Amino acid sequence: MPEPTTVDVETAPAPRRGSINTGPGKLLVTLYGIFTVGAASRSAVQLSTRFHEAPLAYILSAVAAVVYAFITLSLVRGGEGARKAALTCCALELAGVLAVGTWTLVEPSAFPDATVWSDYGMGYLFIPVFLPLTGLWWLRRGHREPRP
Repeated sequence: MPEPTTVDVETAPAPRRGSINTGPGKLLVTLYGIFTVGAASRSAVQLSTRFHEAPLAYILSAVAAVVYAFITLSLVRGGEGARKAALTCCALELAGVLAVGTWTLVEPSAFPDATVWSDYGMGYLFIPVFLPLTGLWWLRRGHREPRP
Protein backbone atom coordinates (compact mmCIF):
# COMPACT_ATOMS: atom_id res chain seq x y z
CA MET A 1 0.00 0.00 0.00
CA PRO A 2 1.54 3.34 -1.00
CA GLU A 3 2.27 5.84 1.70
CA PRO A 4 0.11 8.92 1.70
CA THR A 5 1.93 11.93 0.40
CA THR A 6 2.05 15.02 2.47
CA VAL A 7 2.81 18.50 1.33
CA ASP A 8 4.84 20.78 3.50
CA VAL A 9 3.06 24.11 3.45
CA GLU A 10 6.35 25.98 3.78
CA THR A 11 7.91 24.33 0.71
CA ALA A 12 4.81 24.08 -1.48
CA PRO A 13 4.76 26.66 -4.25
CA ALA A 14 2.29 29.41 -3.57
CA PRO A 15 -0.08 30.39 -6.34
CA ARG A 16 1.23 33.43 -8.18
CA ARG A 17 -0.55 36.56 -7.18
CA GLY A 18 -1.28 38.98 -9.94
CA SER A 19 -1.50 36.19 -12.54
CA ILE A 20 -3.40 37.32 -15.61
CA ASN A 21 -5.25 34.04 -16.15
CA THR A 22 -6.92 33.76 -12.74
CA GLY A 23 -10.13 35.28 -11.41
CA PRO A 24 -11.64 37.61 -14.02
CA GLY A 25 -8.81 36.55 -16.33
CA LYS A 26 -10.55 33.18 -16.72
CA LEU A 27 -13.67 34.95 -17.99
CA LEU A 28 -11.55 36.95 -20.44
CA VAL A 29 -9.91 33.73 -21.69
CA THR A 30 -13.36 32.21 -22.21
CA LEU A 31 -14.81 35.24 -24.00
CA TYR A 32 -11.75 35.75 -26.18
CA GLY A 33 -11.79 32.02 -27.00
CA ILE A 34 -15.44 32.20 -28.04
CA PHE A 35 -14.81 35.29 -30.14
CA THR A 36 -11.78 33.64 -31.74
CA VAL A 37 -13.85 30.67 -32.88
CA GLY A 38 -16.78 32.85 -33.94
CA ALA A 39 -14.75 35.41 -35.90
CA ALA A 40 -12.52 32.75 -37.48
CA SER A 41 -15.49 30.62 -38.54
CA ARG A 42 -17.42 33.57 -39.88
CA SER A 43 -14.48 34.97 -41.83
CA ALA A 44 -13.47 31.57 -43.21
CA VAL A 45 -16.95 31.00 -44.64
CA GLN A 46 -17.24 34.57 -45.93
CA LEU A 47 -13.77 34.62 -47.49
CA SER A 48 -14.25 31.27 -49.18
CA THR A 49 -17.80 31.74 -50.45
CA ARG A 50 -18.53 35.47 -50.81
CA PHE A 51 -15.18 37.28 -50.96
CA HIS A 52 -16.26 39.32 -54.00
CA GLU A 53 -19.25 40.81 -52.13
CA ALA A 54 -17.37 42.63 -49.36
CA PRO A 55 -13.64 41.82 -49.30
CA LEU A 56 -12.69 44.55 -46.82
CA ALA A 57 -15.32 43.50 -44.28
CA TYR A 58 -14.36 39.83 -44.51
CA ILE A 59 -10.63 40.52 -44.25
CA LEU A 60 -11.25 42.70 -41.20
CA SER A 61 -13.22 39.85 -39.60
CA ALA A 62 -10.24 37.55 -40.24
CA VAL A 63 -7.89 40.13 -38.69
CA ALA A 64 -10.19 40.30 -35.65
CA ALA A 65 -10.01 36.50 -35.34
CA VAL A 66 -6.19 36.59 -35.37
CA VAL A 67 -6.13 39.35 -32.74
CA TYR A 68 -8.58 37.43 -30.56
CA ALA A 69 -6.54 34.24 -30.88
CA PHE A 70 -3.30 35.99 -29.96
CA ILE A 71 -4.89 37.59 -26.88
CA THR A 72 -6.43 34.26 -25.85
CA LEU A 73 -3.10 32.47 -26.10
CA SER A 74 -1.30 35.27 -24.25
CA LEU A 75 -3.83 35.15 -21.41
CA VAL A 76 -3.55 31.37 -21.17
CA ARG A 77 0.24 31.45 -21.22
CA GLY A 78 0.53 34.08 -18.51
CA GLY A 79 3.75 35.66 -17.38
CA GLU A 80 5.09 39.16 -17.80
CA GLY A 81 5.97 38.88 -21.50
CA ALA A 82 2.55 37.48 -22.35
CA ARG A 83 0.89 40.20 -20.26
CA LYS A 84 2.71 42.92 -22.20
CA ALA A 85 1.87 41.29 -25.53
CA ALA A 86 -1.81 40.93 -24.57
CA LEU A 87 -1.87 44.52 -23.31
CA THR A 88 -0.51 45.77 -26.64
CA CYS A 89 -2.99 43.62 -28.60
CA CYS A 90 -5.93 44.79 -26.49
CA ALA A 91 -4.94 48.41 -27.18
CA LEU A 92 -4.69 47.67 -30.91
CA GLU A 93 -7.99 45.81 -30.79
CA LEU A 94 -9.69 48.78 -29.13
CA ALA A 95 -8.20 51.12 -31.75
CA GLY A 96 -9.51 48.79 -34.48
CA VAL A 97 -12.99 48.59 -32.97
CA LEU A 98 -13.16 52.38 -32.64
CA ALA A 99 -11.77 53.00 -36.15
CA VAL A 100 -13.95 50.42 -37.91
CA GLY A 101 -16.98 51.32 -35.79
CA THR A 102 -16.64 54.99 -36.68
CA TRP A 103 -15.91 54.18 -40.33
CA THR A 104 -19.05 52.05 -40.63
CA LEU A 105 -21.14 54.89 -39.23
CA VAL A 106 -19.54 57.65 -41.32
CA GLU A 107 -19.37 55.75 -44.61
CA PRO A 108 -21.68 52.72 -44.49
CA SER A 109 -21.25 52.10 -48.23
CA ALA A 110 -17.63 51.06 -47.60
CA PHE A 111 -18.96 47.94 -45.84
CA PRO A 112 -21.64 46.14 -47.87
CA ASP A 113 -21.60 43.48 -45.15
CA ALA A 114 -20.90 43.81 -41.44
CA THR A 115 -17.66 42.94 -39.67
CA VAL A 116 -17.27 41.86 -36.06
CA TRP A 117 -16.31 45.46 -35.26
CA SER A 118 -19.01 47.21 -37.35
CA ASP A 119 -21.00 49.82 -35.45
CA TYR A 120 -18.73 49.19 -32.45
CA GLY A 121 -19.85 45.58 -32.29
CA MET A 122 -23.57 46.30 -32.15
CA GLY A 123 -24.31 42.96 -33.81
CA TYR A 124 -22.52 41.28 -30.90
CA LEU A 125 -24.20 43.27 -28.09
CA PHE A 126 -21.24 45.72 -28.07
CA ILE A 127 -19.04 43.04 -26.54
CA PRO A 128 -16.27 43.83 -29.08
CA VAL A 129 -15.90 47.32 -27.61
CA PHE A 130 -16.20 46.28 -23.96
CA LEU A 131 -13.90 43.26 -24.25
CA PRO A 132 -10.67 45.19 -24.96
CA LEU A 133 -11.59 47.79 -22.34
CA THR A 134 -12.02 45.03 -19.78
CA GLY A 135 -8.84 43.33 -20.99
CA LEU A 136 -6.84 46.55 -20.64
CA TRP A 137 -8.22 47.11 -17.16
CA TRP A 138 -7.45 43.55 -16.07
CA LEU A 139 -4.00 43.40 -17.59
CA ARG A 140 -2.98 46.73 -16.06
CA ARG A 141 -4.51 45.86 -12.68
CA GLY A 142 -3.48 42.21 -12.68
CA HIS A 143 0.24 42.81 -13.06
CA ARG A 144 0.65 44.71 -9.83
CA GLU A 145 2.47 42.65 -7.30
CA PRO A 146 1.19 42.80 -3.73
CA ARG A 147 3.18 44.90 -1.33
CA PRO A 148 5.02 42.94 1.38
